[in-house]
Amino acid sequence: MLLLKNADVYAPEPQGICDLLIGGGEILAIQPHIEEAGLPVQPDVIDADGCPVTPGFIDNHVHIAGGGGEGGFHTRTSELDIQSALRAGVTTLVGVLGTDGIARSMEDLLAKVYALRNAGLSAWCYTGSYHVPIRTLTESLMRDIMLIEPIIGAGEIAVSDHRSSRPSSAELARLVADARVAGMLSGKAGVVNFHLGDEPAGMEPLFELAESLNYAKTVLLPTHCGRNKALYEQAKTWASGGGTVDFTTSSVPQFVKNGEISASRALDEFIREGIDIAFMTWSSDGQGSLPLFDEKGQFSGLTTGTCQSLITELKSALALGIPLETALAPLTVNPARMLKLRRKGNLAPGSDADIVIFDRAMEPETVIADGRVLFSPA
Repeated sequence: MLLLKNADVYAPEPQGICDLLIGGGEILAIQPHIEEAGLPVQPDVIDADGCPVTPGFIDNHVHIAGGGGEGGFHTRTSELDIQSALRAGVTTLVGVLGTDGIARSMEDLLAKVYALRNAGLSAWCYTGSYHVPIRTLTESLMRDIMLIEPIIGAGEIAVSDHRSSRPSSAELARLVADARVAGMLSGKAGVVNFHLGDEPAGMEPLFELAESLNYAKTVLLPTHCGRNKALYEQAKTWASGGGTVDFTTSSVPQFVKNGEISASRALDEFIREGIDIAFMTWSSDGQGSLPLFDEKGQFSGLTTGTCQSLITELKSALALGIPLETALAPLTVNPARMLKLRRKGNLAPGSDADIVIFDRAMEPETVIADGRVLFSPA
């Protein structure tokens, strides 16, 4: 058993100073005071010293097995280092392939999911990559979702991007329909994650899907929604109509110069404009390549996304005056709800014991996953 004392609990709703009792990988109790002497066994005790304690972050779009390579094989990014996720307070990850579905395989992706699980984190993945028809493990999207436990949907499928395979409306509709039905039959989210590029059409393919499939907004998760101003305006319309939008926290100066809207700024504007932030999630695009292209579409450089960008944007949101409980929502309860991760994203009895203790500078100091301390000060 593990007992956290004097925690300033954000569940993510503020609970005040409480003690948390953990056992068997789950939260057993959250109370103003839990007496050690009354417990059946002597617990390990961590004193949070009044610091913020939050749910572990859900990073719903990570290239866990590496990605990219738009500049050639030598530019392929490395797979995720587990400690880099923990240092960012991430305890749950959803893996994606991205641009390269040939040299990067679903077998690689699934193996990394199992590696992360073996290390104590929670992990799932999507089947497929940028391109349609998607490459699956069982030669069927529905079979992948229904019969392979860690696979919860499809993606990331690229639209409005020069790297896209230009899928037709009918191809996308079939893909979304199959993912949804497979999700229903297996009790999973059946989500289709869409990569949005810089091309003028933006989210138009998704709006077309929503017109033809009345359930589309419940299973579509477009990402990179702050890439440019026009795309961002479409994302606000999508969210105002009940669709979830995902904002990428990793960035580079050129993206900002070209009009990218940061995740923290988007959250602030959603609040100011009265758009329900329950329809916003944040993800890092960790280990994904952030390629730079000139005006002719020629590759000109590349950097790599990081899970640490989640912390950067969280701090930026707080600096804008956004309350901590509000800034936590796109990293905790919102992705948990969208992805049907029912024991994730909150601190409550019966929830998984995925917990972050922050220091007073809002840096993760101790990270607990599945009830075990996986990251703490040396």
